Formats: sequence, C-alpha cells, structure tokens
Amino acid sequence: MHLPRPRTTTAAGSLAQATVVVLLAVLGFLGVGTAPAAAADGEVSWAVRTASNDFGSGRQNYRYTLDPGGQLDDGLVVVNHGTTPLHLAVYAADGFTTEQGRLDLAAKDAKSTGVGAWVHTDRSDVTVPPGTSVEVPFTVALPDSAAPGEYMGGIVTSPAQAGEADGSEGDHRLGIRIRLRVGGELKPSLSVEDLHVRYSGTPNPLGKGDATVTYTIHNTGNAILTARQTVSISGPLGRLSGDAGHIDDSPELLPGDTWKVSVPIHGVVPALRLTGTVTLMPLLTDAAGSVAPLANVESTTHAWTIPWALLLFLIVLCGLVIAALASRRRRQTKLRVQEAVEQPLRERETSDR
Repeated sequence: MHLPRPRTTTAAGSLAQATVVVLLAVLGFLGVGTAPAAAADGEVSWAVRTASNDFGSGRQNYRYTLDPGGQLDDGLVVVNHGTTPLHLAVYAADGFTTEQGRLDLAAKDAKSTGVGAWVHTDRSDVTVPPGTSVEVPFTVALPDSAAPGEYMGGIVTSPAQAGEADGSEGDHRLGIRIRLRVGGELKPSLSVEDLHVRYSGTPNPLGKGDATVTYTIHNTGNAILTARQTVSISGPLGRLSGDAGHIDDSPELLPGDTWKVSVPIHGVVPALRLTGTVTLMPLLTDAAGSVAPLANVESTTHAWTIPWALLLFLIVLCGLVIAALASRRRRQTKLRVQEAVEQPLRERETSDR
C-alpha cells in the first residue's frame, strides 16, 4: 500500500512489484505497488509486503474473518532498498473514503475505533539495515463487543521523524490494507438522501433546457458497497422522459460513508412539473472477489419547471389577439353607427322621389 492512489488499483503481490520509492508528500491509500521503482544513490526507499505464513504467500493485502472475541497473528515485511539504515514508525489505522473517492487511512494521531484499534503491532517502530528486510509481527484481537460487519483499515509504515525521508515535512507513508469481516449478520444497505432537481431554461420559447439532479448516497448498512446508478427525468404522467445516460459507479463506500453526486441531463422539456428518479443497485464484493448485485433502491423528487419564455410568448400573443379583436369590434361598431345614421337619410331620399 502506497499513499496516495485510487483504491480500485490492484497488482501482483511479489516483492519486486511491491517496491515503491516514497517521494510523495500527500496522503492516500492503496494496495501493493504495481512495479519496481529505481532510486538514485542516497535516496531513501523502502517496500512493504505481506509475510509468508499459514495465510499464504504473495498476498496482495490482508483479508480476515473473525468472530467477536477472536484473535489471529500475522506479519508485515519491511524491505530497505536504501544505502543507510531506515528507522520507521509502524502502526495500524482505520480507513475512510475521501471526497475524491479514494480510500485513505486515518493519521497516526487520530483515534481509531475499528481496524486501527483492534490491530496491534509487536513494536511501534522498526530499524531496517540497508539492503535487508525485517518482519514485524502483529495481532488482530477483536473485543467481545465488536459489531458484525465489514471494516477497512491498514498497517502503515512512515519515517519515525517528520522529514526523515527527504528533509520535507510531509507525511510519507507506505502500507498494506486490511479488510476485516466480523462474524454475524451482514446487512448491506444504501439510501438516497438530499435528492433535488434544478432546471435551467432557455430563451427559446419552444426550446428545451437542462436539468441537474443532485443527491447523496449513504451507506447505511454494515457492508462495504459500491453503487451502480441510474438517473432519469419525466414530465406529468411519466411523459416527456429523459435519462442521464451512463454514470460511473460510486467508489467503494465503507459503512457510514456518504458520497455526493451531481448529474446533468440535457434536452429536458419544461413540462411544468418534473419528476426526478434515482435508482441505485448496490454491489457487494465477497472475500473471493465476486461481485453480487442486490435489490435496487429507488427515490424520487419533484420540481416545478415553469416555461417563462413560453408563457411570455403566449401572453404577448394573447395580447395581440385581444388587440386585434378589440380593433375589429371598434370597426364594426363604427360601421353600425354609420349605418344607423345613413339609413334614415336613404329612406328620406326615397320618399321624396
């Protein structure tokens, strides 16, 4: 695990593929590196990998299933590719999803309540001679009160003192993720919250506008889930409908996580009242990596879309029609008055003859 990188990245778990030069001064969270990286003489470089034991060898990360009160032992191997002894802090931390959709780890000083609280390394720091590796054993011990469900965290290594890696004050971290399933009933659940539809019209009275559907996906269950999303707009009685087309799946959301989404829909007819519909298909990934779709979750909302340009056009048109009718009535009235005046004159002329 190297920090940062999108969590959807995976790679082979060999030592050569795990080697990463730690040159970044920002936080993130991922699995083992995808390729070896060469370091110039004098640069600090190290790699981490899972220990080979009864759990297997060449593992990409740690995956465990334990009942409350259970315990297991495993190990992390730290390799120093530099030319000087390397002193690293070693600790466990809870995972969380960032606003960019990446899985990150809590800082060393942050309080952990899951993986970071239940994983204990046999030492808080390690010194690795140049060109060698050291295994750091750790224990996963669950309290009897551990709630069923899935948890994400990781084992992290970082320079024991700030700036030790390259003289900067950044937090350079390298680690491996831990995905933990606590025995008991798994209750995967997603909800759609804060659903809104905003409509932006067009000056063309007969044209179409754009709608923006915003909402928040909330993982309200105890399983790690990804959401497949569908968003659509429809007018009264389900007519004049349109959809947003393809929308990328949400990132993996840990229990309790939220993910804000904004989806534009173009070419929407201003049908006075629009209905926005969001449909989520929760995707559950098991320990073997198989993805299972769950029952859809649907939510709707409504928005008024008054076609002001069209209304103004109709008002002007009605005004012109009314004005034309009034002018016609005036002409007809004038003709009737003129006819009423001329009729006696014609009758008198006729009688005089």
